Amino acid sequence: MLGGAGHHLVLKTNDVGEDADDNERSAWRWTGADAVSAPRQTIMLTAVQPAPAAQTQVSSAAAQAIGLSGVEIAFRLANGGRFEAVAPTDLVVREGEFVAVVGPTGCGKSTLLNAAAGLLKPSAGSVRIFGEELSGLNDKAGYLFQQDSLMPWKTVLDNVSIPLTIAGTPRRGAEERAREWLARVGLSAFGDRYPHMLSGGQRKRVGLAQVLIRNPRILLMDEPFGPLDAQTRVIMGGLLLDLWSAQRKAVMFVTHDLEEAIALSDRVVIMSAGPRARIIGDYVIPIARPREIADVRLDPLFHDIHREIWNALKEEVVKGYRQTNGLPA
Repeated sequence: MLGGAGHHLVLKTNDVGEDADDNERSAWRWTGADAVSAPRQTIMLTAVQPAPAAQTQVSSAAAQAIGLSGVEIAFRLANGGRFEAVAPTDLVVREGEFVAVVGPTGCGKSTLLNAAAGLLKPSAGSVRIFGEELSGLNDKAGYLFQQDSLMPWKTVLDNVSIPLTIAGTPRRGAEERAREWLARVGLSAFGDRYPHMLSGGQRKRVGLAQVLIRNPRILLMDEPFGPLDAQTRVIMGGLLLDLWSAQRKAVMFVTHDLEEAIALSDRVVIMSAGPRARIIGDYVIPIARPREIADVRLDPLFHDIHREIWNALKEEVVKGYRQTNGLPA
C-alpha cells in the first residue's frame, strides 16, 4: 500500500459466486491510500489476500522493464511561455506486465509513452529501462502507433520483414520469419498484397507482426485499435492477448477506452486532466487469465472494477472536455 492512511473495503460475498468457500468470500478486497493525505491514490483489487506492504513493492530495479522517476514534461510556447504538460510522475511497468494508461484527451498519456520510447526527453526526472538510464531511442521497445506505419509501395510480406532486413538479416531468412509471423496473426494468404488492399483490422495485424518480429522486450502501444470498429477492436484485443500470453513482454498500452483497458491489463493507471497532469489512480485487475475478451466484459467483477475506476476518472474526463472546448474547468 502506498501513500497515507490506508483503508479496506470488502466487497459483497455474492460477488465471488455461490460456490465460494469462506476464505474466498473474504478475499475480494479493495485497498488503497487516502487520496486526501497522498498526492497519488493507489487502489488494489485482488482475488487473493493482499501481501504485506514490503512484498508488494518492486524488489529491485532489475524487475522493472520501464521505470519513470519524477518525470516532468514541459514545452516552450511560441510566445516564450512554458506549458507544463505532465507534473513530476513516477510509474513502473514490470517485466511481463501489461499496464494500460487511461485519461482524458490531452492529459499526457502519449507524452509519457514517448518519454519511455526515448522520442521525447523529459524536462526533469529520469527514465530507466531494465534498470539502465535511457539516453536516446529505446532499442528494447517496439512501438505500435494509432496510425498505420506501413509502406504503401511494399507488399505485406516486405513490410513485415523490413525490421529484420534493416538489422542485416539476409533477405531469404527475413522473409521466412515474416511468413511465420503472418501465420501467427492469421494472414498467411496475404503476403503478396499491398496495404491498400487490406481492411483496417488486417493492417493492424500486419503492424503487430512488423513490431513483434524484432522480438522486443517491451511493447509501447498508443491507442493502436482506436480507428477500428467495435467488433474488430474485440478481435484485435483477443489476438494481442494471445500473442502477449505466449511471450509475456512488458506492455505500456495507452487508450481512451476504459473497458478495453480493464479487459486487457494487469494494471490500469489513470491520469488527471492537464495541464500538469498526474497519475491519480493505479488499479490492479484481479480477473483471471487467460481471458476471453468478449466474455470477460459480462463478468460481474468486471462491472465492479469498471464502476470503481470510472468513479475516480469521470470528473477528470469532464474537466478535460471542458478545457478542450475552451470552457472553464
